Amino acid sequence: MPLAAIAYETERPQANTPHFAPKQPVASLSKVTRRYGGTVALDGLSLALHPGEVVALLGPNGAGKSTAVKLLLGLIAPTSGTARVFGSDPREATTRTRVGAMLQVARITEAIRVREHIDLFSSYYPNPLPLAEVLRVAQLEGIEDRQFGQLSGGQKQRVLFALALCGNPDLIFLDEPTVGMDIEARRALWQHIRSLSAQGKTILLTTHYLEEADALASRIIVINKGRVISEGTPAEIKRSSGGRTIRCKTTLSKEFLQALPGVTNVGIRDGIANVTSPEAESVLREMLRSDSTLSGLEVASPALEDAFLALTKN
Repeated sequence: MPLAAIAYETERPQANTPHFAPKQPVASLSKVTRRYGGTVALDGLSLALHPGEVVALLGPNGAGKSTAVKLLLGLIAPTSGTARVFGSDPREATTRTRVGAMLQVARITEAIRVREHIDLFSSYYPNPLPLAEVLRVAQLEGIEDRQFGQLSGGQKQRVLFALALCGNPDLIFLDEPTVGMDIEARRALWQHIRSLSAQGKTILLTTHYLEEADALASRIIVINKGRVISEGTPAEIKRSSGGRTIRCKTTLSKEFLQALPGVTNVGIRDGIANVTSPEAESVLREMLRSDSTLSGLEVASPALEDAFLALTKN
């Protein structure tokens, strides 16, 4: 939901607002603590978003994701620490008109037609996208004259996506963007998100679909109990769960396999061995040298879900 349309009324800035230096973060939280009464939602959390990145912010329920997003949107202020967007306070009017947001908590009038919603939200921005382009990108062509309340769940999600991008923002927050969408619509939206990133837009994604984070994110930040517990590319995060798994039929004993350098876990059932290692290639070479009858070989990369569960289990 466009930031110019929420929180409070602000003056509209001129179209020639200077842009932030590209070498610096587009948005950041620095040693931020946020308390709600006696509850600590964020505990000295720091993170930064850079131009053209798609960053997935992951964490279990109650980890502090929503609080972090609200701080960057300027909807709340930190108890301590600093929040910056384009080098300024996120609550400033000139900052808000460079930000778009698709929030699950958004509430928009159901009796207004789709095109009317887009026209209204576009009016809050100095350089909005043409209506036709917004309808095309958000896959709303053909339903633009229907009332919002008449739409399916997936169609409503696409309208919220349209409202987030209609102002042509430089920083976009997407909260569970594909909830309620079918597979075809979800994959199409993924492609549009990649296109926005290729244009230099910065995107912060929160999602419970870990496949979505794996497919889209150039970087993943995992938080738990208000702190960053892991950060890196999807591949780096997945490697943190112990590496790849070698599955095969082998005569090698469990004791032999456990003794191989780099092996972190071994399981054997019904003659099928599952060997986990961050150094799968070297382990597999030794297994093949030691067992010429080895067969049924499969090597699987760890799933992001496995890494996420391992990181957040405590």
